[in-house]
Amino acid sequence: MSSYEEVYRRSIEQPEAFWAEEARAIHWHRPPDRILDDADPPFRKWFAGGQTNLCYNAVDRHLEARGDQLALAAVSTETGVAREVTYRELHREVNAFAAALLRLDVGRGDRVVIYMPNMAEAVFAMLACARIGAIHSVVFGGFAAHNLALRIDDAEPKLLVCADAGSRSGRIIPYKPLVDEACARAQSPPPHVLIVSRGLDPAQPRVAGRDVDYAELRAQLGDAEVPVAWLESNEPSYLLYTSGTTGRPKGVQRDVGGYAVAMAQSMRTIFDCAPGEVMFSTSDVGWAVGHSYNVYGPLIGGCTSLLYEGLPVNPDPGIWWSLCERYGVRTMFSSPTAIRVLKKHDAAYLRERDLSKLRYLFLAGEPLDEPTAQWITEALGKPVIDNYWQTETGWPALTLMPGLDMKPVRFGSPGFPNLGYRMKVVREGSGETVGPNEKGVLVIEPPLPPGCMTTVWRDDRRFLDSYFSHFDELLYSSLDWAVRDEDGYTFILGRTDDVINVAGHRLGTREIEEAVSSCPAVAEAAVIGVADELKGQVPIVFATLRDPKADAAAREQAARDMQRAVDASLGAVARPSRVYVVGALPKTRSGKLLRRSLQALAQGQDPGDLSTLDDPGALEEVKRALGNP
Repeated sequence: MSSYEEVYRRSIEQPEAFWAEEARAIHWHRPPDRILDDADPPFRKWFAGGQTNLCYNAVDRHLEARGDQLALAAVSTETGVAREVTYRELHREVNAFAAALLRLDVGRGDRVVIYMPNMAEAVFAMLACARIGAIHSVVFGGFAAHNLALRIDDAEPKLLVCADAGSRSGRIIPYKPLVDEACARAQSPPPHVLIVSRGLDPAQPRVAGRDVDYAELRAQLGDAEVPVAWLESNEPSYLLYTSGTTGRPKGVQRDVGGYAVAMAQSMRTIFDCAPGEVMFSTSDVGWAVGHSYNVYGPLIGGCTSLLYEGLPVNPDPGIWWSLCERYGVRTMFSSPTAIRVLKKHDAAYLRERDLSKLRYLFLAGEPLDEPTAQWITEALGKPVIDNYWQTETGWPALTLMPGLDMKPVRFGSPGFPNLGYRMKVVREGSGETVGPNEKGVLVIEPPLPPGCMTTVWRDDRRFLDSYFSHFDELLYSSLDWAVRDEDGYTFILGRTDDVINVAGHRLGTREIEEAVSSCPAVAEAAVIGVADELKGQVPIVFATLRDPKADAAAREQAARDMQRAVDASLGAVARPSRVYVVGALPKTRSGKLLRRSLQALAQGQDPGDLSTLDDPGALEEVKRALGNP
């Protein structure tokens, strides 16, 4: 087996030769004319001129060798339904869904918003879009109508596909009213809404001429076969929206060929999951991990993907491990927050299951703290591998690679740069590389490897400004602080911008501030993220009211109204854990809010240099609200 160092060096010193070899792992309808076209940095085109299709690579090419193998096991402890689908059955279901898309006038290049929980039809819908060359944009099921409307207006979809409802701990979450409200708010609502009903919310009225029932349409179409649309490697495959510091979500755009190659390679080198083996990712399909390792990665790799809808503690804290035993899971992928939830329960729930086939547990989405890493490592008796990536990268940027050369786990570090990632840690401002154990900003030298975002949807300028404008040299900024030790292990320290990470969900503080400020009583608000033992970070609010003489009851009511406003605008995941109503917010003499000082005070730390503070009394008010002396 080749060493990591040897393969990594080749991937960055001879990228065209390296990726030409990796590209053989997928099917090309037409081979690429050129492996890398980077004539216009930082924009680049991988496998230029090549024609391929994500759906064909994930489904059709497996039919001859493994048509009767389980492709997808979709298990819901919310509905009590477990659906097992072979590759042959998956092919039939995806073709049926693709026929429905075509009947609703969806074609190549059209956008389709998918608003569904972790259910089999969400996977069918994604693959059906890929099959016909439509661009899907999956929105996390249950996101508030305001959030959904923003994404609709940016993507301008030809169709929205939704479930009638989701469920959490047995509580029904109707999706259809949220979809109706989002379409009413949007400037560019889709002409059709395709509803996949699970019978959870049967009473919802249909909008005549717009709403279509999938079961009824499928019955009309029968088992149609839809030909594959062969796409040029760099055509968009999907959009995935991520929070930005401006409050306006960014549509991360992914390509076709580069993404397929990255998925095929990562299933082998990182996740060490071979054809016929089972991967269990606990992510929601609406997140980047859900796209890459609930759907495309395992299926492109000829594996079985286990898709789960439900909580990790329902019906009991052993449910995940029970599923691992039932399906013989080899590789599992989850988040530190989920493991911290399980850590509150007896490890016997884990140990009483036969996990002999489980080789690795991967965790990502937020920094992995050492106590949690130690607990789950001891409980499992298996390697627990932290890895670091972003919605923008689409697959791990820092990781250990057991399928290639497994290095020792070092708690607190996700490991080393992935193949093709030219990474370094640099000083903020100058871009100069820092020394070992010195704090800096984690950056990637272009060209970004296959699988990473190609641009921001319809906004190349924003792509450049958001990621490549932070240094004189052309560097992709992760906007994360990091240190690299003397052995090359990288440690992530937190964000350099105003995006916080709540249980793996990236939230812009600006988005939350806008929701809070919509309350009539609020004059001004500042939102910060603070450390939380369970969720990694949680948002808290400092706000002033329009009525400076408001009594205690009015302040309490205003605080409740702010939380409700965030719920309505962004969903429960963004709900502030605490709201502090104060008389004034600390600002510089130029009027800039001192958010870093607020964050430090909220975490009992030194607020830093306050020489530019305009009103010292504002800082004292904050201290009193926090209960600090």
